[in-house]
Amino acid sequence: MSTATDNSLPAEWAELIKFFEQQNAQAKAMGRPEKVQQRRDNNLLNARQRITALVDDGSFNEIGALVGSIEHGGLPAAPADALVGGLATIDGRPVVVGAEDATVQGGSIGHGTHSKRLRLANIAHREKVPMVMLLDGAGERASNALLRHPYAPNDMQEMAALSRKVPTIAVVMGASAGHGAITALLSDIVIMTTEGAIFSAGPPLVAAAMGEIINKEDLGGPAVHSRSGVVHNVVESEQQAFDLVHQYLSFLPSNGWQYPPQADTDDSGQRRLDQILHTLPRDGKQAYNVYKIIEQLVDNGLFRDFNPDFGRSIVTGFAHLGGRPVAIVANQPSVMAGSITHEAAEKAAYFIDLADSYHLPVIFLADNPGVMSGSGAEKAGTLRSAAAMYAAQCKLSTPKLHVTLRKAYGFGSSLMAMNPFDNQTISFAFPGIALGGIPASGGGAAAKMSTEEQAFFEQVEREGWLKVADTLGYDEVIDPRQLRNKLLAGLDISRERNSQPATPKR
Repeated sequence: MSTATDNSLPAEWAELIKFFEQQNAQAKAMGRPEKVQQRRDNNLLNARQRITALVDDGSFNEIGALVGSIEHGGLPAAPADALVGGLATIDGRPVVVGAEDATVQGGSIGHGTHSKRLRLANIAHREKVPMVMLLDGAGERASNALLRHPYAPNDMQEMAALSRKVPTIAVVMGASAGHGAITALLSDIVIMTTEGAIFSAGPPLVAAAMGEIINKEDLGGPAVHSRSGVVHNVVESEQQAFDLVHQYLSFLPSNGWQYPPQADTDDSGQRRLDQILHTLPRDGKQAYNVYKIIEQLVDNGLFRDFNPDFGRSIVTGFAHLGGRPVAIVANQPSVMAGSITHEAAEKAAYFIDLADSYHLPVIFLADNPGVMSGSGAEKAGTLRSAAAMYAAQCKLSTPKLHVTLRKAYGFGSSLMAMNPFDNQTISFAFPGIALGGIPASGGGAAAKMSTEEQAFFEQVEREGWLKVADTLGYDEVIDPRQLRNKLLAGLDISRERNSQPATPKR
């Protein structure tokens, strides 16, 4: 790069270029030297280093570096106005990326930052590329109240408009409060490191307003929000967070006008699942870990768990099947026997909608005793959440593939997309499955059946799968060892859908 001392520069330009380079250097120096050094001493990357670690080498092109470079109302300049952002590529695909800079006024959001956040979201929206935000900031800047508030559209409005049109990923890497935290809430996927925390107001404001003395971890750290459902994945390190961003983007198209990319997994062909009968107990009351079924089913056994600590009786996540990205919704019999709780239904409804928005086929693996009952479940609004999950699976416009593994009772079967002729691409059952309004054991007791009646009721339940197969309640009853091959055939028959242009879900 030419400098002001370069004799080849025309004299009329030399002084201006020198000043310009000084301004850029100040913007890229970030906060006070001691703040930058403190992060280095704590083995924490700064905002610019984080972007470098996330995106492809040399691909970052900054936008708005000089925002905040002049004083306003006697307030000091803020390098890049505490937000480093711009255009880049991740695995060769264009993205918009922003990183809050905690070394500059705590990473707070000034009036210039508002405009920059809006501009980044606007570019992602208009150019139809994913947006990744790295959050580590104090929220709205207190000194904003001392300045004339400019007229400008709100970046939160643009983030809301982005929803389900381009993939948005927020990575919470430090304390993220108020306005910054809302960026995460409006994103499709939220990842948090163990150093992260997210809340509407931080500990000092909580203490002042509520009188509650609490630290950031207990207020909104990983242990809180992995279980609240706000954060979808918690990771140990920043590098793991960056790797996870890459993984999620590998399953998703760049926007809702595209189909997900096919992958070369080296495990895209047919194969029998010879271990599945050793994993799946024949007794419907015996617990097992459905992750072990999923790992046998998908390419290379690789499954990207989504929101694993929230609503644990349902497992949701992404995988490849035959090289094709798919979404999986599975009951988890090792947690509450797979009963569908308020949290599990809420998680599944969100995930199904996310998968549908980006055109991923959804595979349902059903094995549940129904929707959770009892006074606690009623007070939690479980039926409302269950209805939302049911509506989400009914509205699926992507290929929908269903398998009943052992049992599916009552509304729990409908939530897992079992209903015959409900727009399934294909619907399978394993031999010996149990169906019905309620399990025979509990139903007989509730109806005060005699011993003979109870025995007959249980016999009907045991033989029910043959009656359902006889009336085409399932497309086919299959050998469990052929599960992968049958689902691959189902996915193959659905490929012609991709001959029609993809459109975002309204």
